Amino acid sequence: MAARPEFSSLTGMHDLLPPESSRTRALVDAFGDHAGRHGFAPIRTPILEDLGVFARLGADTDVVSKEMYAFTDRDGTDVALRPETTAGVARSFIQHHPLTPWRVWYHAEHFRHEKPQKGRYRQHHQVGCEVFGSADPDLDAEIIVMLWDFDTAVLGLADLCLLVNSIGTPETRATFSSDLARFLAARRDRLHPTDQPKIERNPLRILDTKQPDTLAALEGAPSILDLLTADERAHFDRVQAGLVAAGVPFTVEPRLVRGLDYYTDTVFEITSGAIDAAQSTIGGGGRYDGLVQALGGPPTPGVGFGAGVERMLLACDAEGTFPGPDPSPDAYVVVFPAEGDTARERAGDEARDLCLELRREGIAVERSYDGRSPKSQMKAADRSGARLALLIGDDERAAGTVTLRDLRTDGAQRSVPRAVLAGEISASRSAPRDQSRELRKSTS
Repeated sequence: MAARPEFSSLTGMHDLLPPESSRTRALVDAFGDHAGRHGFAPIRTPILEDLGVFARLGADTDVVSKEMYAFTDRDGTDVALRPETTAGVARSFIQHHPLTPWRVWYHAEHFRHEKPQKGRYRQHHQVGCEVFGSADPDLDAEIIVMLWDFDTAVLGLADLCLLVNSIGTPETRATFSSDLARFLAARRDRLHPTDQPKIERNPLRILDTKQPDTLAALEGAPSILDLLTADERAHFDRVQAGLVAAGVPFTVEPRLVRGLDYYTDTVFEITSGAIDAAQSTIGGGGRYDGLVQALGGPPTPGVGFGAGVERMLLACDAEGTFPGPDPSPDAYVVVFPAEGDTARERAGDEARDLCLELRREGIAVERSYDGRSPKSQMKAADRSGARLALLIGDDERAAGTVTLRDLRTDGAQRSVPRAVLAGEISASRSAPRDQSRELRKSTS
């Protein structure tokens, strides 16, 4: 039994190891390509920000009141590890004055001291998009369709549900909040104890509840859709029209408010029916026309979304989609030593030099180390999943060739001159895997 290590990752933090690290990178790269086709350019903001950037998210939200990693640094500045990215992008917009509409996408690590859950860690990753400088409702619909298309067309997910709502302007929301507080106060005893204090602090947070008794008490609650002004209703109608035109199915959910206070008008979430109901949201966002001004900038409309990388991959696992890239090398070098006292060293030189040559030609190639025997090298080549074994023995040395052995089908061999070796390996990349052979390897 292995000894317990002196150190291990902290609660809610985790190591991302191969091959899952390659799969995660593939998702992020695919999202970047998808966002680029929609006119978004990448942005990277600091992990550490002034605490005030995130304090403006809403003092009564769990993110600010309970979950932020906040501390005073050695300069005496109150700082926080970012719990989300939108506020940091808004700060960047104010600081750098880019031309509008400003369209950026990100991949970011977020830190929240919350109870770790499947698909949500205290350090988790999101991809997302932000647009600053336009209040056009067509943008709302555009980014919703963009995320929906990524989930369905790129990731291959099918068991999805899109929920949309409008929470109007702050004035409309304040009226609704008062109406909801009166409704809930009359039912306080029926609410879960953790939800009862929210009646006075921020009754809209109760709409986020997952507590069954609170959900039952919310039956018959007032709807914010009944309070929308004509302009707010027209904005929401235009968003829905855009979704219909794109052929994206959706459900209007009047209780959807999202978890941060900066949202206005459109809010949305995409949930997966293939994963646990409590963790089913894989992405969401909406409009936040007051955020830039709340951070000290000029009045500037904004809209965007974030999508959890871990949650999306969890949904992919449940549906059997997006397996990630093949980590196998193109080829594996196997050198048969020549006779003599220095044979092992010369064999190592040959393997070293051939790998270097091929890697500089764009070929993924591996080799064995520590002077392993040819038999051991062949076993390692087979385990690597390489398409080809590159064999070098006395005959190949004399002829200036390399023998290519097919490791994915029938083991056929052919001799290839060193001068054209890279081209021959590249051509072999289109050869299919022997799936039965791969299955035997994975279960052995």
